[in-house]
Amino acid sequence: MRIDQYLKIARIVKKRPVSKELANQERILINGKTAKPSSDVKIGDEVDCVFGNRHLKIRVLAIADTIKKAQALTLYEVLHEERILLNPENRVNELNKD
Repeated sequence: MRIDQYLKIARIVKKRPVSKELANQERILINGKTAKPSSDVKIGDEVDCVFGNRHLKIRVLAIADTIKKAQALTLYEVLHEERILLNPENRVNELNKD
């Protein structure tokens, strides 16, 4: 299954275009390698996502085409989660790099 689709179905991100954009910005890694939106994800893969001020590392436990919201957490296991704190001046520097 495509990584952009998996992140949407697992409800890690709310919309597929958001997950696609994260991949295009090289903010998603699969097993330590930069992922494109079309990169395949398999059971057992470790996925790193950096979005907003959050870094999330998960292990894929299952893959499903559709799933109910209450069962979405059964698709993955959170290995690591942290908030990334940026000083306002660092944030401005990050925005100026683009």
